[in-house]
Amino acid sequence: MTEPRRLRGHKATATCCIASRDRPGIVVTSGEDGRVCWFDMRCKEVQFVMEVGEQPISSLCFKPGNEDILYVSSGSEVKCLDVLMANDWKPLRTYNYNKDEINQIACNSRAAFLASTDDAGDVKIIDIHQHCLYKTLRTGHSSICSSVQFIPWRPWEVITGGLDSKLIMWDFSKGRPVKIVDFGSNSSNNTTQCLNPAFVHAIAVPDVDMVDNAGKICAVARGDGVVDVIDIEVELAAAIRSKSMAKAKKGSQTKSNNEAESSTSGETTANTNQSSRLHLDYELGGHTAAVSCVGFSLFGDKGKFIVSGGNDKSVKLWDCSRRETIQQDGGSNNGLLHLSISLSKKVNWLCTTPTESENLVICDTTKVVKVYSVT
Repeated sequence: MTEPRRLRGHKATATCCIASRDRPGIVVTSGEDGRVCWFDMRCKEVQFVMEVGEQPISSLCFKPGNEDILYVSSGSEVKCLDVLMANDWKPLRTYNYNKDEINQIACNSRAAFLASTDDAGDVKIIDIHQHCLYKTLRTGHSSICSSVQFIPWRPWEVITGGLDSKLIMWDFSKGRPVKIVDFGSNSSNNTTQCLNPAFVHAIAVPDVDMVDNAGKICAVARGDGVVDVIDIEVELAAAIRSKSMAKAKKGSQTKSNNEAESSTSGETTANTNQSSRLHLDYELGGHTAAVSCVGFSLFGDKGKFIVSGGNDKSVKLWDCSRRETIQQDGGSNNGLLHLSISLSKKVNWLCTTPTESENLVICDTTKVVKVYSVT
């Protein structure tokens, strides 16, 4: 692996990065310095810097369909910025619906809703057309809600992950969980795996144009070093079956009624539907410490690779096309781990670009963003 290109523009640790799909080579980063930096890979220097504020920026995302609009989270606020007004960094709008510090924001593919997760465990769904709070998703997570992603092919569903080791699939139109997976009840028994709790640090869901290569899956970055790959449709179908069975039993006895109500809440443990899940752990060449971030590749065949970064100072590229083969072979590697990159620092965040080179962008625990070329 050749030396990475270095992007300079932050005064403190870089926290997050995103890459443009509409304009290949455009990368936007954020940092603990309250800055947003806009890079063009065709140029040597940072194109412009937006001084958003004094607080660290925890997350950022483009507005789908109009990448001149950025959403950034800082403290308990979400700010909407127009990059065409970079010299005047005053936000177009500010949303103050979260009561605690925001960990991640995400915009749905139709650019109608934005989700923000916070340390209180709440998820706010914001209507960015009407500029109002649409729904609050609470009581799902008992600890910090760290991550959120919309499901592009299911317009009213969103997935969240938290430091209670739970992954929750929500119907946000109704404000209730459809399925709950509790990784804490089924942490890795592998003695070579790190012993950290199975906290959910990050999740990734493929875009619609990636589904043919990746499948309708969710990749989960866990604190015990495992990247879990879950078939969303299989999990949701199982939740519907469970709900139907509970309704069939309703009325038979009081105890059955109570069990039915529990089932309709969507809560299940990770002991069910194991055949629909793949655990990318140390035995398959995976991480030896907490996985901090995960995403799907934009380069080449979109969605072919799951890309994960961790506190073990490494980045892994996993070949999604080998997923079904691995499950049939009972867990042998068999080419699943495509590439492993050793770094000098822990990984805070990463993203990929839709270009043939300089297509892996890594924010580590320094202020300098690194860019690698992978295939």
